[in-house]
Amino acid sequence: MQVGVRASALFRHAAVAAAYCSALFLLRQVTLPHWIVITGFHLSLLLLLNYAYWPALLIGGLVRMAFVSIECYPQFGLAWALVNLIPAIAYYAPVAWLFRERGQLFPKPRSLNLMALVVCLVLVSSMATLVTLLQLHLTPLPPDYDVQYDDVVPRLILGNYLGVLTVVPSALVIAWTIAEGRGRWSDWSHDVMDSRLLFECIFLVVPALCFFGLVGVRDPNLRPVAQMGMFLPVAFLALRQGWKGAALSGTLASISIMMLMPERNDPATMEAETLLALAITTMLLVGAHVTVLNRRAEQERLDLRMALALAQRNVYLGEVQLRSAALAVENVRESVGGIVGQVLARLRHAQPTTDDHGVRRLAQSAQDQLDLLTDSLHPPLLRDRGLPGALIQGGLARMLSDAGVRYWCDIRGPISHFSHAMHLAVYRIVCDAISEACTDRNVNRVLVKIRCGTRGRPRIAVFVQTRSDSQQPMDIQWGQLLPRLRLCSSGMGWRAIEDRTATFEGHMRRRSLEDGARLVVSLLGAHHPRA
Repeated sequence: MQVGVRASALFRHAAVAAAYCSALFLLRQVTLPHWIVITGFHLSLLLLLNYAYWPALLIGGLVRMAFVSIECYPQFGLAWALVNLIPAIAYYAPVAWLFRERGQLFPKPRSLNLMALVVCLVLVSSMATLVTLLQLHLTPLPPDYDVQYDDVVPRLILGNYLGVLTVVPSALVIAWTIAEGRGRWSDWSHDVMDSRLLFECIFLVVPALCFFGLVGVRDPNLRPVAQMGMFLPVAFLALRQGWKGAALSGTLASISIMMLMPERNDPATMEAETLLALAITTMLLVGAHVTVLNRRAEQERLDLRMALALAQRNVYLGEVQLRSAALAVENVRESVGGIVGQVLARLRHAQPTTDDHGVRRLAQSAQDQLDLLTDSLHPPLLRDRGLPGALIQGGLARMLSDAGVRYWCDIRGPISHFSHAMHLAVYRIVCDAISEACTDRNVNRVLVKIRCGTRGRPRIAVFVQTRSDSQQPMDIQWGQLLPRLRLCSSGMGWRAIEDRTATFEGHMRRRSLEDGARLVVSLLGAHHPRA
């Protein structure tokens, strides 16, 4: 078992070394003195890979440098060949270790200290420049060859710094995005497809860079302006998505500027690169603050959602308690009916001529009051037939009809797809709205419309319209209706409707009409779980 584990570990290290060596060969082909992306590649591996793979990186770099030293030994001599054998990554490894372990570069898993990263990039790029100058100093040159250090040094500083800016931040973003999938391709693909950062990169940044590139290709006189303008998408995405947006857009802008370069050492391209390097650095730091603000806003939205969920659960618990009370009242009603029946039977047996009609009326009145109380606590039809049964055939419809108010309810849409808590909320809102509208005693028609939708976020729209028809005589039995409506409603009026609407993340609008009033309430259901 141990032999197999060791063989597997050796194979992984050998694969890392071979892949690293091959990547160095490929990246050397696109590396320029003022765009040294290979430096960023070195640092990215040191920051992302486990320390156990660092020896494999050193071996892979040593193989690459050995090939170069052997090839150039006859031309540059033994001293240069020996110094060149040291892999470049060996110089950067102590700096990377220092920032990973002591510099708080990664305070938490998949979190980044941007200021520490910028300092690390500056140190590594400076170290890469010094190493290159040392190798240049050891290189035997022809007697008549004069190195223009005032031209070489700025190119090397710019090239190394832009190289690490182009590769390292984007490498961190991509590596962390892949790590968030935890090996599950479906989860990772869902996260990527739903990523607003990727969406804005593809449909905003890339078209903007293509536009500037097209302008630079068509008119050589405008090429420097187009290259300068490519930092604008970097600023835009940094302000939108934080440092991750600055990282990805900075990489795309850097590549785009190099693709517009007309010749190997173009001064206009170097000026554009200098501006881009300053822009990426600034936007990384600004983006860090934007990321904090976005995270804070997201936390506030999460806290609000949790508070709303807690409020909805509390409302539901209250309704459960009312339902228990309604069941108890219903049992009391049946008991009253049974007790009265037994008492009257005994009286009839003892005195057959006793008139029990008055007692029966009182008993029936008490049962009616208990029915009304049961309906106000928790309508039985709402429990048995759902919201349509409670609004169309329940106690509210009966009491309005008995009092002389014309009542009509129209429900459309998949109302059964919504939770029982939302059914209760809609029923309470309708009861409160009708009770408040009837307070002024100028209503003889009530129209209730309920519309349900499940596309996107599920929602319910409630329309309660009350009218006073002048052509219909106002012969409403208000003395009988208003006490029943007050018992059926919460008693808090419009404030209760506003609170229930806010609990379900909805909106409420009231509008006065010529012959009545209209209330529109929208309630939002729970989010659909992702498949």
